[in-house]
Amino acid sequence: MADKETNAMLRRVAAASTIGTAAEYYDFFVYGTAAVLVFGAKFFPASDPLIGTLAAFATYAVGFVARPIGGIVFGHFGDKLGRKKALIVTILIVGLGTFAIGLLPDYSQAGIWAPAALIFIRVLQGFGVGGEQAGAVLLTAEYAPPRERGFFASLVQLGAPAGFLIPSGIFAILTSALTHDQFMSWGWRLPFLGSIVLVVVGLYIRLRTEESPVFAAIRATQAVESRPVVEVVKQHGGVIVKGVGAKLIEACTFGMYTMIVLAYGRAHQVSDALLLQTIIVAVVLELIAIPLAGALSDRIGRRATFMAGAVLHVLLVAPLFHAIDSGNRLAIQTVMILAITVGHSLCYAPQASLFPELFPARVRCSGIALIWQIGSLIGSGVLGLVAVKLIQATGGSSTGLIAYVAVLGIVSAISIFLLPETAPVRRGGDLHDWIAPSRDAVSNQSNQSNEALAAATPAARR
Repeated sequence: MADKETNAMLRRVAAASTIGTAAEYYDFFVYGTAAVLVFGAKFFPASDPLIGTLAAFATYAVGFVARPIGGIVFGHFGDKLGRKKALIVTILIVGLGTFAIGLLPDYSQAGIWAPAALIFIRVLQGFGVGGEQAGAVLLTAEYAPPRERGFFASLVQLGAPAGFLIPSGIFAILTSALTHDQFMSWGWRLPFLGSIVLVVVGLYIRLRTEESPVFAAIRATQAVESRPVVEVVKQHGGVIVKGVGAKLIEACTFGMYTMIVLAYGRAHQVSDALLLQTIIVAVVLELIAIPLAGALSDRIGRRATFMAGAVLHVLLVAPLFHAIDSGNRLAIQTVMILAITVGHSLCYAPQASLFPELFPARVRCSGIALIWQIGSLIGSGVLGLVAVKLIQATGGSSTGLIAYVAVLGIVSAISIFLLPETAPVRRGGDLHDWIAPSRDAVSNQSNQSNEALAAATPAARR
């Protein structure tokens, strides 16, 4: 009976984490799509449309700048007060901010206050998302059976493609169903206002989940770290640097292939509809590929799976942009699906188990948050500015973008190689510090923590 209850809680936690993450990434990605289609004209008017797009992407990058700050704050919060409490706060911050964007006046109505308000809300969004992924992944990973942790943790990663897919689909429907004037006047607001539905559902499910059994064990033995961010940097700084390096290629390519290509394609007279439809198909297929890649990481290891994705991205970036240059529909669809569905899944899925397994439980939330958000800032946040400037500086050439992705891919491959393998099947057992979250110097607390964890989770009873 107890096993049924704990398995039911694992399913509930995985569902809550996935839906909540989808809600928050919906909020984050809906802006990225609108930055290409709407915001340059509505909030950053300029005589040169490319300048308006650049300004819109600058605001997009501001959200990434705020993410490491949110990661530090909510990582500390998650390690001190609990994973669940942090996740409830983050979904409210991001969701209400997105809803507010749908109500904002544009530049013609409010002047400079319109982009100022947009930037302020974007900062709040980035701050909230900064604490989301680490907590959501960690809550599920700490419930999951050790030898299936890659699979169960990867389910949380479905939130990002789902969070991108929903607004992309809505924008595709709106741009085809409405006239240009209708879309630019009021249609673009609907995806922002509709985000409140996902927020309510995600919040409801999260309120019904229980706290991570690992954190409960830490709290029961009073082994909570007083300064988790400081502690993780001091003791695991090298791991954080390597983790950030590993994160770069995944963070870069998803933004590149789902948003930047829209601006690039427009500069080369490639149909927005063709690119959006291709992206949507690739991301739908990724919803299937991510759990498969997570399960693969349980069998062959986190590093091997992750490395395969990084190398594939380096090999595909030039063919992808050449396909767009050619305008060939079949070539665009084939390469983009390979890059997003296969390449991104192989990178993204194993992160959900690899990054938590790199740190002891008492500082785990802070460690993951630093890797995730610093890597996202460099890989995706800087991308928005660099990519549009490279297109502008090279007269529309893809050479700079190809070099940018290739360099990040090489850095990531080297970083992945330098990280330890953490999959239990490759190590011959689960990590000792996964089930011993208390301070190493206090052995009696460690023993109590293990006993508490054994009683709290089916993973320890297997």
